[in-house]
Amino acid sequence: MQFTVLRNRRAFLAGLGVTAGTLLLPGGAVLASGRRVALLLTGSIADGGWSQLAYLGLMDLQAQGFATAYAEGTTQARIPEMVRGYADDGYELVIGHGYEFGSAMTEIASEYPTQKFFVSAFKPVGVSIPNLQFINLAFTQVAYAAGVLAALISVQGKAVGFVGGGDNPTQQSMYKAFIGGAEATRPGIRGLGVVTGDFDNATKGKEAALTMIGNGADVIFHAADITGLGAIQGAAGAGVRIIGCYSDQTTLAPAHMATSLVVGLRWMVGELGAQLAANQFKGGSEWQPRLAELWVPSYATTRFNTALVPDELRTRFEATYQEISSGAISMAPFQLV
Repeated sequence: MQFTVLRNRRAFLAGLGVTAGTLLLPGGAVLASGRRVALLLTGSIADGGWSQLAYLGLMDLQAQGFATAYAEGTTQARIPEMVRGYADDGYELVIGHGYEFGSAMTEIASEYPTQKFFVSAFKPVGVSIPNLQFINLAFTQVAYAAGVLAALISVQGKAVGFVGGGDNPTQQSMYKAFIGGAEATRPGIRGLGVVTGDFDNATKGKEAALTMIGNGADVIFHAADITGLGAIQGAAGAGVRIIGCYSDQTTLAPAHMATSLVVGLRWMVGELGAQLAANQFKGGSEWQPRLAELWVPSYATTRFNTALVPDELRTRFEATYQEISSGAISMAPFQLV
């Protein structure tokens, strides 16, 4: 499955005229010797998406000669302790995987000026610390794209729905962008959404999906990890179409899955390892990969379920996807951060 996703990524990027970055510099295994990277996760490495993909990236670094460590299920209260613990243990790069790590990393990074810190979330306004890097993961853009695709493949053309996870600015922006993308694509369609407030509750996800389906939604997109798995279960049971998120989720509901929008978190962690190995860590900045560099559609061994996304609709979607990626479609109306 991982090989399939990587192959799909190369094909999709080539189709959009985007060149993917190399995972590590030539001789990376030699450069990595003795370099130490720690990854902190609030979720599980078996969540099938957000945490698991970053963990796989860490395992790639380990295979290339890095010394690695990770902690899953990190609670908000323990984040400062865990960040300091890995820094005190001499890890050269500490990755906090998610919005939750931003405040603690901002406070702690300056205490360890010779080490590097990374948060896989947007850079707060006014924050610029030389050894701390953030990333814009194009969440708003991908949610808008999902809204576009949902509207295109909706059978009834009445409504489509978004199931969100934790109640934070990123998820609220995605909620707004999904609705914006859907309603801009197909006149008369309604974009619906529920931000459940939870990334780890499949029951909440299923209930949210079924509520929107009851209100006319016939396509469901989620961005909610384990909560999203419940949304997929509910949507498949109701016989409606699904757009997966983070990883290729085809096997969960192959007859109902139109595609999954797969995020390059494994690629991201690999690129961070390359920066560290080459002494080119980009602290004090926000890394801003393009949408098409970070996210690719994937359906098993191809990109789309052609039974649900015929060529005409795929072509329309990919044209809009390129417009979003290039910045031709502004995300400003949907940004909360």
